Amino acid sequence: MHTVAVVAFDDISVFEMAVACEVFGIDRSDMGLPNYRLLVCGAEPGPLRTKAGFRIEPRYGLRMLAKADTIVVPAWRDVDEAPLPELLAALRRAQARGARIASLCSGAFVLAAAGLLSGRRATTHWMYAEKLRARYPDVRLDPAVLYVEDGNVYTSAGTAAGIDLCLHLVRKDHGAEVANMFARRMVVAPHREGGQAQYLQHPVSVDAADGSVARTLEWALARLGAPLTVEDLARRAGLPPRTFARRFRATVGTSPHQWLIGQRVRLAQRLLETTDQSVERIAERCGFGAAATLRLNFERLVRTSPALYRRTFRRSRTQPLAAAG
Repeated sequence: MHTVAVVAFDDISVFEMAVACEVFGIDRSDMGLPNYRLLVCGAEPGPLRTKAGFRIEPRYGLRMLAKADTIVVPAWRDVDEAPLPELLAALRRAQARGARIASLCSGAFVLAAAGLLSGRRATTHWMYAEKLRARYPDVRLDPAVLYVEDGNVYTSAGTAAGIDLCLHLVRKDHGAEVANMFARRMVVAPHREGGQAQYLQHPVSVDAADGSVARTLEWALARLGAPLTVEDLARRAGLPPRTFARRFRATVGTSPHQWLIGQRVRLAQRLLETTDQSVERIAERCGFGAAATLRLNFERLVRTSPALYRRTFRRSRTQPLAAAG
């Protein structure tokens, strides 16, 4: 069983810690879903205070990080405070042996202090981006995205983006269909579009918030197999293409073209996992037309080929997901 260790420390933010515990610590075997082994590891002697005013007492200490396949570092308590030396050393050892290490929100400051983000792409909460960039100029910071994967190191933006990253880790381990079921159990979106840019404090015109984009998304999702273009989406929304593209990016956080490609790739993932259809047929059903076009976009977004993805995540017909309908 895959072991996930969540690092806890004094004055910890409850939400980010709880996100990791919710995703990796809940028994979902009643839905036919895989489980993780969760370890909450205190970086300091307990009981530990939380920012919400109550205390927690982790069962394990930092030594148990050596047993973890994945380590999650929640938001650090104060971005102006140097992280604990013992924690930094334990993270370096874990990364050196190949463990997967993820930070949520300002937990990126801990990974950067340990040297794990040197030369890597990373993100953090947009409020702390400039401070992290100034303190660690060798980090290739991208403050506009919800999460970043660079090798075996993962970072996420603020608060709810921790859910996005944790579900992404589930998707890496077990495939899109299982991650979707985790999200359904949690009553959250399995994959949010766009990035932090949509949450920055900048003015957005009032008419960008109307329902034309939402209605067009729903319409397009029901027709991913059709040869849709951005012009088709704009026509459906009743807007000129440039106006539609501007409203779309303000609402969704990405371009209509990239959104279409992403949705088609996610549909391809589900079909690869749940059907025996050929890659050529799946390319047609997803609107890519040709298998070569599917492979190109699939490998760019999923970082593996459709064939290898299917071999990795294809579920036996004798072990269907419970309540998958």
